[in-house]
Amino acid sequence: MQKRSTVGDLIPIDLEINVTCRKCNTEKIRKFMQDLEAATTPEEEPRSSEASSSFPIADHSHIEPVEDPIMAQEPRRVTLEDYSSSIVLQFFTSIAQPEVQAQTITYPPSLIHLIQNNLFHGLPNEDPYAHLATYIETCNTIRLAGVPADAIRLSLFSFSLSGEAKRWLHSFKGNSLKSWDEVVEKFLKKYFPESKTVEGKAAISSFHQFADESLSEALERFRGLLQKTPTHGFSEPI
Repeated sequence: MQKRSTVGDLIPIDLEINVTCRKCNTEKIRKFMQDLEAATTPEEEPRSSEASSSFPIADHSHIEPVEDPIMAQEPRRVTLEDYSSSIVLQFFTSIAQPEVQAQTITYPPSLIHLIQNNLFHGLPNEDPYAHLATYIETCNTIRLAGVPADAIRLSLFSFSLSGEAKRWLHSFKGNSLKSWDEVVEKFLKKYFPESKTVEGKAAISSFHQFADESLSEALERFRGLLQKTPTHGFSEPI
């Protein structure tokens, strides 16, 4: 491709203008350094001591060439390979390892077996309060020096979940659950929402004794409704 100059001559268009600019700048810098070196070369006739002391010649040996912005290194380009590279996760569990005074913690396999006999799957007919009560009762069967009871419950809680409940626990950010109270709060908020509390309070407020039911049987059934909905807010019978 060519363009016409002001005098009518055809001038070819430089398609590699960046390369040409770098070459021109390099040539200018080279010529500048040659002229500077020639100017600082001592003359054949020595100057007098007075002239040399009165007018010292500046030392330009320390002058560095001016960096060409065009020749400066360009930032690294992002390629498709950068996006396809896998990222190694630092945390694989949502429950953080509790800080304890004991150097090592070893749980007996029999304890894990007992916990897994009471798995919670997250099904609508399961009772999360009953699951927590059984789980805490199982964890209380062991005592470890330098390990608080809440640390044991926090470490082993994932073994008591299965299916949807297990996936729910793993949905939290790695090492984000740092206390047993926080785990219990989120667990009950998920599997015993406000709607279940309203349903339980309705069953308690509409409770009545059946015709063929003794008073002791009715009282036992009523206490079962209270236990099923601990957040009912009603006063309990003695």
